[in-house]
Parts: sequence; C-alpha cells; structure tokens
Amino acid sequence: MRDLPRNALFSLGLSCILLSGCGETSTRGEFVDVSQRYTVEQVGRLPKSKVMENSGLAPANKVGDLWTHSDGGNSSRLYQITRQGDLLKTLDLAPLTNIDWEDLAHDDEQRLYLGDFGNNQNKRRNLAIYRLSGPTFRQVDTIRFAYSDQRAFPPKKSQRNFDCEAFYYSQDSLYLFTKNRSPEDLWVKQYVLPASPGTYVARLADSLLLDTWITAADLSPNGRTVALLGQGRVFLFQREHGKRLFDGAKQMLRLPIDNQVEALSFLNNHDFIISSEKGRLYQVTQR
Repeated sequence: MRDLPRNALFSLGLSCILLSGCGETSTRGEFVDVSQRYTVEQVGRLPKSKVMENSGLAPANKVGDLWTHSDGGNSSRLYQITRQGDLLKTLDLAPLTNIDWEDLAHDDEQRLYLGDFGNNQNKRRNLAIYRLSGPTFRQVDTIRFAYSDQRAFPPKKSQRNFDCEAFYYSQDSLYLFTKNRSPEDLWVKQYVLPASPGTYVARLADSLLLDTWITAADLSPNGRTVALLGQGRVFLFQREHGKRLFDGAKQMLRLPIDNQVEALSFLNNHDFIISSEKGRLYQVTQR
C-alpha cells in the first residue's frame, strides 16, 4: 500500500478509535457471565386482544406498573399495565401515527419519549421521537433526527446499520442503539441527541461488536447501569466517568427464554421486567 498523507492517517486513526479499534474488540474488555446471580420467572402475559406485538416498556408509577405500546403498523395507543400484564388504562395518541414505534424512555419530570425510529429497510427520512407530557400525555413535542454517518437511503446491504429499537434518557440527552441489519459483522452503534424538540443530527458516540440484534435498552434509576437486550441475553454496562460506555465494566446474563424478546424496563437498580413479542412478561431478579 502506498504511503498516506498525514491528514489521511489522522482521519483513519480517528475512525478506528470511533469504531472500537476497527474490529479489535479484545481491547474493550470481556463480558463477565453473571447468569447464576439472577432468577428469571414468567410473571404474566399481556392481553392479546389489546396489546398486539408489544415493543416497548417504561415505568408508569412507583408501585411497579408499566407503560407499553404495540409495534409498527398497529394502533397509536399507550397501555398502562401491571407487571403481571393486567390492563389498567388505555390512552389514544391519535392523530399520531404508529409508523414503527419501537421503544419507550422516561425522564425525571415524568415525561415519556416514544421512539418512532424503526427502520427495517434503512431508507426512512422521517425518523422521530415524540416527547409526551401532561397527565394524559396529550402534549406532544417532536424530536426529528438523522444519523450523522448515513449517506444513502438505503445504503448497500453491507452497511445497513441505521435501524433502531433501543434507547434511554439521561441528563437532557437521548442515547440510541442500532439494530444492525447488515449480513456481516453485527456492530451496535450508540448515538446521542438532545432530548428537546427540534431537528438534529444524531452524533455517533461509540460502537461495539456483538453477535446479536439489540431490541431494547434502559438505564437503572441510579444512572450507573445500562442494560441492552439481545436475543437470549441481557448485556449490562457500567457507566464510568470519563469513559465511553463500551469501555466500562461489562456483564452478560443468559435468558432461559425461547421466544423473541422486545422490551426491557428496570424495576430498581438491579431487577427488571422483560417482555416478548408474544406478550409474555418475565421478571429478572438479582439473588
């Protein structure tokens, strides 16, 4: 290979750092298997006639009830449920359209963030997150965004890493995690954007090579642990000051669940609820 100019070498080096060492994942540390420290128990099921293709979860109150919604193409409704799946309340958010709602997040002011960013074909130009406020969430503000490194709609199949089903809120920002639809290495990319109404370019902040799709994310109430939900596993990342997320301590919990999991919400700093696409609800409890 011929010598590269100094500015090109700098750009290449910066890209390698941004993308976790250009494929070198050993420098990011290994996952510690903590499966034996948790119990996983099915605690309920969502009513199929009401909540079809459950896709997101977020806390509704301090007693452990939850908000949920259906996947794209279904109704534009929020459902308040118990952790056993009993339906408590239904809120119709029309005229909002459920293009591809994928996840829920919440902030300290009891507002919900509804991610309409499902992008299976990687060709959407109308990605949005709705910030829902008020006692019945009827005040709707829109956060529109695009990915900083997307150039084609859609890109070629080997570069289709602009689908998203997972995000969380922290300190006036939203953190999004991609569901890589490339048939090659499954890089999970983390993007950041403001949690306020407007139109933004989501900043690429980190990435990690994982051999699964990420379908949900949440932040523990104390702000120290990020949980990413994959097929048959939960990945736990410790947020450490001055470090990117994927440089911190990492744990992995194997799930004895044989159906597709779609949503996750912390109940406290250690335990969480997981839902499957079929509406089954599982509580994961630290021993």
